[in-house]
Amino acid sequence: MGELRPLGDDLNDASRALAQALRELFESLHLSVRRYAARRRLDPGTVSRYLNGTRLPPWQVISDLFTDVAEHRGTAVTTEAIELVRGLYGSAVDAASSPKHAVEILEQQLADADHVSRRSSVRGDVLGDALLDRTQRIADLETRLNQLEADRIAERKRADELVRAHPDISGLIQERNALQLEVERLGAALHEAQAQRAAAEGRCDLLERQLEAVEQAAAAALPPGPLDMPKILIVDDQPDNLLAMTAVLATLEQELVTVSSGREALKALLDHDDFAVIIMDVQMPEMDGYETCAHIKRRPRTRDVPIIFLTAMGIGSEHSARGYAAGAVDYISKPFDPWALRAKVAVFTSIYLERRSQ
Repeated sequence: MGELRPLGDDLNDASRALAQALRELFESLHLSVRRYAARRRLDPGTVSRYLNGTRLPPWQVISDLFTDVAEHRGTAVTTEAIELVRGLYGSAVDAASSPKHAVEILEQQLADADHVSRRSSVRGDVLGDALLDRTQRIADLETRLNQLEADRIAERKRADELVRAHPDISGLIQERNALQLEVERLGAALHEAQAQRAAAEGRCDLLERQLEAVEQAAAAALPPGPLDMPKILIVDDQPDNLLAMTAVLATLEQELVTVSSGREALKALLDHDDFAVIIMDVQMPEMDGYETCAHIKRRPRTRDVPIIFLTAMGIGSEHSARGYAAGAVDYISKPFDPWALRAKVAVFTSIYLERRSQ
């Protein structure tokens, strides 16, 4: 693991060119793979795969490599060298991506959403049955209480006098009150399960449209877009990420507005009112994606603009739940698949145009 492995077999030209450029940079450090991985707190096997071309590194890994080379040489890496590698990286990303890979990503997301829908549906059925049972038990208790009151009391008395006079009635009243509290709790849980299922069903519909968009794009069957296309807002504090997303989305022929912070995003939304979708990085300094999203959703003017979270943290249940709670409608993980990102944006653009035409 200390030495560089040979370039991978069956690499495409773009991946091979990028790997060779990265190897030249790495070899100038005169370090073993294991030692460099330890320096950057990376897995040695992963670093080895980055350098033999079998795995595409995140741009941050390449940026760190430039920093280390500059420190080792004592001089900054030239702008020309950075631009050369950036061009090779963009070509490798496009070459590594394919409609098939995007379909796999979206199908996995569809399977996850379908699982949430089915689980919520089952939970709703269980809660509904429990709610019906408690409601019927309350009705039975009310009937028994009314009968006892009619039999034992000639005239209506206050509830506390009734309790003191008839302890058995007191027990029935306590049972009824406890059941009423349980009915309230079950009702709230049922409403939550129904809302979760509705959201999951909506996400399934959205993902099916995204899959269709990938298939249409792969077949070059997308209809020409109208001249008056809405804008796309891209929010990321890393300039390289903004450049990468701009390059990927340029083929959609929409105006791209890029900003580097949550506050700039809020200002951009005040200056423009025709954004079809917002792509927002989750991890940003000062105001992160969650907080920015919450601000956007609190404004009546912008609350309906869909937000796609771009995250390097993975799309686990904890992060997705927090994102959906803040108001995001979709997720995509870094490093992102260009086909999948374009499909998501294309679908939200279509939805925007459909609503505008109504």
